[in-house]
Amino acid sequence: MGTASLLEVEGLSVTFRTPTGDVTPVPEVGFTVGPGERVALVGESGCGKSVTALSLTGLPPTDRARRRGKVLFEGRDLLGDPEALRAARRQGIAYVFQDPMASLNPVIRVGRQIAENLPPMGRDERRARIVGLLRDVGLPDPERAYGAFPCELSGGQCQRVMLAMALAAEPRLLIADEPTTALDVTTQRRILELMTKLAAERGMALLLITHNLGIVAAYMQRVYVMYAGRVVESGPVADVLRDPRHPYTKGLLAAVPSLRADRPQLQDIPGTVPPPNRFPPGCAFAPRCALAAEACGAAVPELRTEGARCVRCCRA
Repeated sequence: MGTASLLEVEGLSVTFRTPTGDVTPVPEVGFTVGPGERVALVGESGCGKSVTALSLTGLPPTDRARRRGKVLFEGRDLLGDPEALRAARRQGIAYVFQDPMASLNPVIRVGRQIAENLPPMGRDERRARIVGLLRDVGLPDPERAYGAFPCELSGGQCQRVMLAMALAAEPRLLIADEPTTALDVTTQRRILELMTKLAAERGMALLLITHNLGIVAAYMQRVYVMYAGRVVESGPVADVLRDPRHPYTKGLLAAVPSLRADRPQLQDIPGTVPPPNRFPPGCAFAPRCALAAEACGAAVPELRTEGARCVRCCRA
């Protein structure tokens, strides 16, 4: 992995101890995010995307998991250096989650919640800073939003509040975990355009967790496709979407709706992602893959690299 990366993840595994034994939803994952870069982690629900994102800084529930491998942020080891982890949590890495109403405290006013992410400063300066952040994220009446409770705002407005809260710490990396799932299509577009605009203006990198390849095509630069806790394909967005090499990536693209008249009917991928305590041997996608051969069940395929592209498939 390149030394110029802002975030480097290599061989990361996440294991939870349960009453019936250890469960490893992320056996091995690796990716990089460069300074100011927009990167996506893509896959169906249950592929390990959110667990991977949370485990980078040990947010619950991964704080109770056994994490192994390498997670370097600005060259510092977040798994082995407690001070580096505290610094990353305090100012380096910020999160925006899927459901803002579940992330915001319903009984505390918006301004006070954002203030928790600011360094010590005078009351007037703090209020001006928060109102400015609310204005930056596009709230039409930031003064009113400052004194409002979350229930007085719409879902899209609450997501903008979450974005303002994340930006308050001036992070170098913003991790957005399905940030538009609960929003209507028009609001989704506005939030995503806002996030990419603010990232560009602030020189901030963006790691987007999503299952929506349409969003990836419109806003991201590089993509990592995950399945069963492993990266199965990666590369520049345009290259991966134009020429997918893994059967799983092809299946995800075939399930994307299109208005083109020459586009065939939507195709689904048979079956579902296996639970992490029942990952099959060899390639985890083999039971759902029309191209699976006997060799696919023998061992986990190696991640092969060709230029800027990577693919984990013996039939690629």
